[in-house]
Amino acid sequence: MPSAQLPRAVFAMDPVHLPLLFPPALMARLQRTAEIDCALVVRDFADPAVAESLAGAELLITGWGCPVLDSGALTAVPRLRTVLHAAGSVRSLIGEALWERDIAVSSAATANAVPVAEYTLAMILLAGKDVFTHRERYRTSHTPPSPAETSATGNVGRRVGVVGASRVGRRLLELLRPFDNEVLLHDPYVSGSEAAALGADLVPLEDLLRRSDIVTLHAPDIPETHHMLNRARLALIRDGGVLINTARGALVDHDALTEELVTGRLQAILDVTEPEPLPAGSPLYRLPNVVLTPHIAGSLGNELERLGKVVVDELERLVAGRPLAFEVRHADLARVA
Repeated sequence: MPSAQLPRAVFAMDPVHLPLLFPPALMARLQRTAEIDCALVVRDFADPAVAESLAGAELLITGWGCPVLDSGALTAVPRLRTVLHAAGSVRSLIGEALWERDIAVSSAATANAVPVAEYTLAMILLAGKDVFTHRERYRTSHTPPSPAETSATGNVGRRVGVVGASRVGRRLLELLRPFDNEVLLHDPYVSGSEAAALGADLVPLEDLLRRSDIVTLHAPDIPETHHMLNRARLALIRDGGVLINTARGALVDHDALTEELVTGRLQAILDVTEPEPLPAGSPLYRLPNVVLTPHIAGSLGNELERLGKVVVDELERLVAGRPLAFEVRHADLARVA
């Protein structure tokens, strides 16, 4: 789209996110690179009030809350050539009609992977120190733990099993390098030499589950990974092992996981569940061996600006006639989140 004339762009997302995605300095950069009405944020492509703006738009800047870009939505944006997504996965956003029109799509998923990996690293280190168990004991005993109660505590030599060398998985592997952990990796698309370069030993999933002290999930939610941790595979995790899920709840059979957790055999740190949120009566809300957080590992608060910066950077590349750095291709969707 190299031209002296700025491309016409429209925001399409929940407007509550806009100020955090594009604070004043970043919004000013955006306005220097595209013709855009900063007060207009589309929530409904069929809304007559936005019809004129959409009819002239060559570019959509999308985010959480954007309606699905199906054939009906695309009818309202006949000149659309590019979608820049200021969030992570585009799987639920993009319909087949968009790919058929050969519209370019970029996503800030790589930037969104950063806080997820950071959250996961923090939880791995806290779990290695057995922080959550000691917290529960301290609440009732009001006394420090005895040496016997801390004999298995610590992060030296702790074996961490990473399932999925996704954007988050790869970032986590980078973050784990300074620590005294042994890292195992399972990913069917990664070779042994590539895993070694990432700082991990490539192993089959069953071996990873048997050998790891902490198992952390970073695989995409695709048909091949649905309930990949079923009852039989959960049973392979050692007694006292920790399962961390910041990927998607559907990767785990939650009925089977709940049964394991109710017995106290395993610990779990779950930022995602199936369903999400869990029913009010779920025992996972109350179990002392479960840390349940409301899907907060991804970008929140001031972390959203990182996503907005990716979009502005991509837009500047586009206007300068350079290729997008984070383009999503149709074929990618079969194996990415």
